[in-house]
Amino acid sequence: MRTHYCGDINEALIDQTVTFCGWVHRRRDHGGVIFLDVRDREGLVQVVFDPDTIEAFNTADSVRSEFVIQITGRVRARPEGTTNANMRTGMIEILGKEITILNKAVTPPFPLDGYSDVGEEVRLKYRYMDMRRPEMQDKLRFRSKVTSSARRYLEDNGFLDIETPILTRATPEGARDYLVPSRTHEGSFFALPQSPQLFKQLLMVAGFDRYYQIAKCFRDEDLRADRQPEFTQIDVEASFINEEDIMGLAQGMIKQIFEKELNVDLGDFPRMPFSEAMSRYGSDKPDLRIPMELVDVAEFLQDIEFKVFAGPAKDPKGRVAALKVPGGAELSRKQIDEYTKFVSIYGAKGLAWIKVNEIEKGVEGLQSPIIKFIGDDNTMKIMDKLGAKNGDIVFFGADSTKVVNEALGALRCKIGEDLNMYTAEWAALWVVDFPMFEENSDGSISALHHPFTAPSCSAEELQNAPLEALSRAYDMVLNGCELGGGSIRIHDESMQHTVFKVLGISEEEQREKFGFLLDALKFGAPPHGGLAFGLDRLIMLLTGAQSIREVIAFPKTQSAACVMTQAPGEVSNLQLRELHIKLREKAKPVAE
Repeated sequence: MRTHYCGDINEALIDQTVTFCGWVHRRRDHGGVIFLDVRDREGLVQVVFDPDTIEAFNTADSVRSEFVIQITGRVRARPEGTTNANMRTGMIEILGKEITILNKAVTPPFPLDGYSDVGEEVRLKYRYMDMRRPEMQDKLRFRSKVTSSARRYLEDNGFLDIETPILTRATPEGARDYLVPSRTHEGSFFALPQSPQLFKQLLMVAGFDRYYQIAKCFRDEDLRADRQPEFTQIDVEASFINEEDIMGLAQGMIKQIFEKELNVDLGDFPRMPFSEAMSRYGSDKPDLRIPMELVDVAEFLQDIEFKVFAGPAKDPKGRVAALKVPGGAELSRKQIDEYTKFVSIYGAKGLAWIKVNEIEKGVEGLQSPIIKFIGDDNTMKIMDKLGAKNGDIVFFGADSTKVVNEALGALRCKIGEDLNMYTAEWAALWVVDFPMFEENSDGSISALHHPFTAPSCSAEELQNAPLEALSRAYDMVLNGCELGGGSIRIHDESMQHTVFKVLGISEEEQREKFGFLLDALKFGAPPHGGLAFGLDRLIMLLTGAQSIREVIAFPKTQSAACVMTQAPGEVSNLQLRELHIKLREKAKPVAE
């Protein structure tokens, strides 16, 4: 039906006859001459219809926005003064000779030929229309290019593309599983995979050596701007490697993608231990573009009477930290109140502050409601440790270490963005030396990554001091976002038993949930490891999108629903009976 895509017609085709198809992006009538901008996935082209071609002119006059049409015409140079250097086809136009309406269209729910401030709910309801917009098509075309680039890199490095099951069984991966009832096994359920973790390890046991997959994963968890119930990973695993090997391969892939697609050299990726990242930035995914750090000041506050500071300063599980904001003294009280409200999201009970007006005057040159509680001497020692200068503001966090890290870490990023403090466009690093386990509020222990991560100590040391053990895990971080993470895996059955034991997983539960893995480890499992990149998040960063929903063709809303297809939806009683499922009736309200 066509000889060319709209966006591929250029000066090399001048005086040639071309046929192309697409959608009417814009129609203009200029003094008896009809101009149509026709759009397909490759771009726009301008078509001119003169009254001389009566039938074609009349048809062109009848088309409207988003009609699907086919046009045959002659390529010619645009008249002087009418070229458009911002368009791929901006130097030429088509003199239309024939036009066929392939399909008409009703009025679109929102305009596609310019910016329209339409709500996301409407865009998602009519996603097939939203994706006709050039900016959406650009993002999804770009996503395809990045995916292809990743595939080529991995295949050039000896990785095999192998698919793993979508219907599997529930395993503890740190989030809720999506469950799928089995019709043929009454009362039993499949689970959609949170990741291909165990299967890719089994592929290593099977001897495939290097595996990759562009894998769909599913997690039934609360959503944020960078989370979806179903998402895509670039999943990688390899045998007979160590941390240096797999991190080098992964870093090479990401650097190649940035160099090829954005012409950006990410440079060297520094490495930072988890403990240092938490201490300096309050986060295991620090944004190194922001030149601010958290500084511990508990040493000056342990003996004061002000319990808000003294309590956490004395508590081994508490922290008192300061965040100096250069030039932040210009912040208004309203802005400070907004930041106080912001940190409350992370459990902080307040946000103390000191403005530095004239540091040379001592406490007389400082402005704050908390100096009287801290004391003049302690205040100046803190200012000295921070290197505070005139025009700065210092924020304080005092609570459990977890709350202080999360609150001040998030505040650091928010202020950095609000005050445009970025010192670079891109800043990548590896975070390494993660703890194997973390302690929960009830005293129990859970795996910081997953229970198949290898520790960097012996099984005996792990069992004797689990909260002191470090893992052989690594996360790649870019601009404060975790791009991907992975680890060297446990390949020894006895070590895997030890980790399960530390986590309180009984022998019976180990056999029930992971018997197939434990059995496989007995048959000569090689040392292996890998990692997974969040493809959606990577594309979001590369394109500058504000949400991964902008780079997924058919995303869910923040309530994990599809407003276009009305999913999830109810099913018939017959289907429920076949699946051996009975829905519980909602409890009726008790009459007063």
